[in-house]
Amino acid sequence: MKKMGLLPRLIIGIILGIIIGAVSRSTEVYFISRILVTFSSIFGSFLSFIIPCIIIGFVAPGIADLGKESGKLLAITAAIAYVSTVIAGITAYFFGVSILPKVIKAGEVAKKSVVNLEPYFSVTIDPIMGVMTALVMAFMLGLGMSYIKGKTLLNTMKDFQDVVALAVKNVIIPFVPLYIMGIFVRLTVAGEIFKTLKAFSSVYIILLLLQVAYLLVQYGIAGFISGKNPIKCLKGEVPAYFTALGTQSSAATIPVNLECVRKNGVSDDIVDFVVPLCATIHLAGDTITLVLASMGVMLMNGQAPTLAIMFPFILMLGITMVAAPGIPGGGVMASLGLLQDMLLFTQPQQGLMIALHAAQDSFGTATNVTGDGAIAIIVDYIAGKGKNRGKLVEVKAREA
Repeated sequence: MKKMGLLPRLIIGIILGIIIGAVSRSTEVYFISRILVTFSSIFGSFLSFIIPCIIIGFVAPGIADLGKESGKLLAITAAIAYVSTVIAGITAYFFGVSILPKVIKAGEVAKKSVVNLEPYFSVTIDPIMGVMTALVMAFMLGLGMSYIKGKTLLNTMKDFQDVVALAVKNVIIPFVPLYIMGIFVRLTVAGEIFKTLKAFSSVYIILLLLQVAYLLVQYGIAGFISGKNPIKCLKGEVPAYFTALGTQSSAATIPVNLECVRKNGVSDDIVDFVVPLCATIHLAGDTITLVLASMGVMLMNGQAPTLAIMFPFILMLGITMVAAPGIPGGGVMASLGLLQDMLLFTQPQQGLMIALHAAQDSFGTATNVTGDGAIAIIVDYIAGKGKNRGKLVEVKAREA
């Protein structure tokens, strides 16, 4: 029997959490709710502990690997991918500011709860360092390993990366549905669940529409720069889009996307370079989701998602997305540290972010992958102009 995916297990966890929470408010099974809330508290503490490990384990080797590739084309591709990700976040912010306050009543979940469900006990697992310290350490290690071109430390960091990925894949991801169940039990017992679900449904619809609109903009820009037909190019990416919907993995979609981008007239050397690279560093779809979802959570809890708060978060998110493990839910796992440190999200709020991200993970991944094709078209045009200029200089030199 095929193993059940993360999304179905999360949905089951949410439904069971609502049922158990509703029943326990009026029967003798109240202790079950407290057991689940106790597990969520302990698991959340472990999650806080592993966040710096995820940042160091994935960002540092990622930066080192990027630095090993020399050439202007790498810098251009990375810059375009980063700018695209940041613009996606800023766009999501302005759409969120315009629309979310109309569909989410500010502070509707921040009001005093009917019942405050506490865990039986709590376990404190302190992180080895703060999130910002981990980010600075990751940048220093990554840039340093790239500069010294040594193998010993890089291989050690990659082993550490494998250990962290193992913990995420075999501990965090499998137990996330139970963690979410405990959070929804607490929300149901507190009488907040229907307000939360209503707000989340509004956020979900907005972010899906925005992801599609952003793809149209990306291909419009790529078409304007390269002279290609943007609609035709976007149609050529349909197989990659639907493959990503099914696999929920940018890495698993690379073989299909390589063929789609080639059919859009991009040269082979650019395709082979840009598509695998952008599968790692270009996550515009995830950024749209994380920005809108975090704004929704902030509004529900009476916080104002101002530009002064969100802009630094978006800038850091564009970098931190490089750390996203290549597993379902990896994007939100890599961003938990920023949510905790920059937006001051509590454990339940982080759990809600995990749930919302997982519910659209297929569409976010499909947006990421399809957008890679637009970047490949732009880079191919820039590289082609460079080659033509080189040939022109060579001809003039011969004539002279």
